[in-house]
Amino acid sequence: MKKKYGLIGYPLGHSFSKEFFNNKFLSEQIDAEYINFEIKDVKELKYVLRENPELCGLNVTLPYKMDVIPLLDSISDNARNIGAVNVIKFKKSGLFGKIHLEGHNSDITGFKQSIEPMLNNTHRKALILGTGGASKAVFHGLKQLGLDSVFVSRTQKEEFGITYDEITQNTIENYTVIVNTTPLGMYPKADTCPDIPYQYLTPNHILYDLIYNPDETLFMKKGKEYGAVVKNGLEMLLLQAFISWEIWNG
Repeated sequence: MKKKYGLIGYPLGHSFSKEFFNNKFLSEQIDAEYINFEIKDVKELKYVLRENPELCGLNVTLPYKMDVIPLLDSISDNARNIGAVNVIKFKKSGLFGKIHLEGHNSDITGFKQSIEPMLNNTHRKALILGTGGASKAVFHGLKQLGLDSVFVSRTQKEEFGITYDEITQNTIENYTVIVNTTPLGMYPKADTCPDIPYQYLTPNHILYDLIYNPDETLFMKKGKEYGAVVKNGLEMLLLQAFISWEIWNG
């Protein structure tokens, strides 16, 4: 029986995973397929599971990385620390092969491996734009790399947090790594970007955008105008895909 893997989220027009995995299955002659399950409510996961008994693993994307947790049987320590899940491993258990859903998070490893080569000893502090599920992975990843981070949101929600209005020239000068974890700038709304004082950026700044469509977001373009080093989230996504496959088949 052909195995199935897939992605849950809403909307999924921007999804990279379907093409990546189906190309992988074709090139490596793996008898499997990857399907997008665009669901308007995370509770619809139960219908996806019921109608697709061949499912062997799922990825989870916006806006369900946190909302899916109560629907799972267990989660890894990594996912628990971050408070978000983006990989679901299917494990059969018991005499009748009941499916046990185990949540994991590959964001932290993918992000760390992607940004680490860009860092030098002057990069000690970071601003994390946004407070969603991916932001927690970025926070823990940067912490493991030795950087102190502050969350930025429209209203202060986090213990280590400020609002966009509180970002000053001094803030930008001290926080030389800025990571966008918001959807601002994502296709089709590519003419938007986080509201920060870009004019204070320098060539010593790193602007990392988790968005990968378009290739160069307005956030990145504004950073380049002032000499900042910029990078999108495509490599992180590729690394996450490799990690997902290892989790599902490990």
